[in-house]
Parts: sequence; C-alpha cells; structure tokens
Amino acid sequence: MASRTFEDVELWQMAHKWVLKIYRYSEGFPKHELFALGSQLRRAAVSIPANFAEGFKKFSTNDKLRFYNIAQGSLEECRYYLILAADLGYGDTAELKMELDQIGRMLDAYMKTIRNSR
Repeated sequence: MASRTFEDVELWQMAHKWVLKIYRYSEGFPKHELFALGSQLRRAAVSIPANFAEGFKKFSTNDKLRFYNIAQGSLEECRYYLILAADLGYGDTAELKMELDQIGRMLDAYMKTIRNSR
C-alpha cells in the first residue's frame, strides 16, 4: 500500500524518533554549548525528517530527490557533530550513530527506489 502522507513512511517515523533522542541527548551539553554545538546538532537533526517531508509532496522525481539529498547532507552533518560531541566528552554517541546509520541506509534505499521508478 502506498503511503498517503510522509508520516506513514517508516523512514520518517524513525528519523523523527531519532530527533527526539537528539534533543534529550543535547540537553546534557554544557551551558556554553547551548547556542553552539547543541543548536547546530539539533538544527541538522531536524533537517533530516523535515526535508524528507518536504520532498514527499513534490511531484517531480528530480524535486523529490533534491530534498532527499539535502536530508542526506544533514545526516552527514549530524554524524560529524556526534563525533565532535563524543570527542569533547559530552556523552556516549554509539547508539545514536548506529541509529543514524540505519536511517541513512533507509534513505539511500528509498532514493534508489524512486530513481528506478522513472
């Protein structure tokens, strides 16, 4: 059955739950990171499901793929911020990175399906 809204897509659901985890994780950052790394990580994390949602409603395949590619870029940005946060001693990021990898694989597969349906 085809998804009627972006909320029906398992990829979006997983990405949204991951964003909620990122918000909880970044609450433990030092106060001086409130408008620095914490803000950057949250912004990039939110961009993943947000760009997926925006692309979902686009009619042309190229438009869809452009927004999904932006989500891929934000995903990689988050990957770096998690490396930085761990290196700064702000907490363990292993589980978050593992979930991010899974979201990335799902997004890649979703995009491949769209490309092949042309």
